[in-house]
Amino acid sequence: SILGWLESNRIEASLHSLQTFVPTDYASYTQEHYRFAGKEIVIQESIESYGAVVWPGATALCQYLEEHAEELNFQDAKILEIGAGPGLVSIVASILGAQVTATDLPDVLGNLQYNLLKNTLRCTAHLPEVKELVWGEDLDKNFPKSAFYYDYVLASDVVYHHYFLDKLLTTMVYLSQPGTVLLWANKFRFSTDYEFLDKFKQVFDTTLLAEYPESSVKLFKGILKWD
Repeated sequence: SILGWLESNRIEASLHSLQTFVPTDYASYTQEHYRFAGKEIVIQESIESYGAVVWPGATALCQYLEEHAEELNFQDAKILEIGAGPGLVSIVASILGAQVTATDLPDVLGNLQYNLLKNTLRCTAHLPEVKELVWGEDLDKNFPKSAFYYDYVLASDVVYHHYFLDKLLTTMVYLSQPGTVLLWANKFRFSTDYEFLDKFKQVFDTTLLAEYPESSVKLFKGILKWD
């Protein structure tokens, strides 16, 4: 219908006016479809970047959020996602009513913001915000504790074969204040993943919330230990 066409053009126009980051020019974007929290979610993905693909930990975390929406009570909760990638988890948290800040490295922010706007514009209580977050760097400056408090910090498949695991843990600790709940889902592939888990358990009171054997994903809840 002409009205539907006009509406989709209007949404496309506001997508572009709201977009501060331009998606990276990958040759191979695909549109992938997901369904969570009663909504069809369309994600633009590219296999050309780790940060432009939805990994198994993300879908497992979304499944958990959807199934436990009532007890998690995301309504107006302040949430930060570390390593949001193409944004599926942040979108689901937004649909569930949260005020979301989705963070990642500069090169994936354009695609992340595009996906967030496309799936949340005019259909969530709070429009998610996109911020650059380089693990372990300028945390005090970009996320001063006096101004930023998060009820939940979400992370999925942020632990794999890379050299920034210590900085990742530093970032998780920094973003956790009294009352913050960290939900971390990860596909366990390497021995280094288990070594990270051991370090994680030293600083967080850790509960295994769910396991998804078919994808080797484990989902943990962490509450920072306060001495």
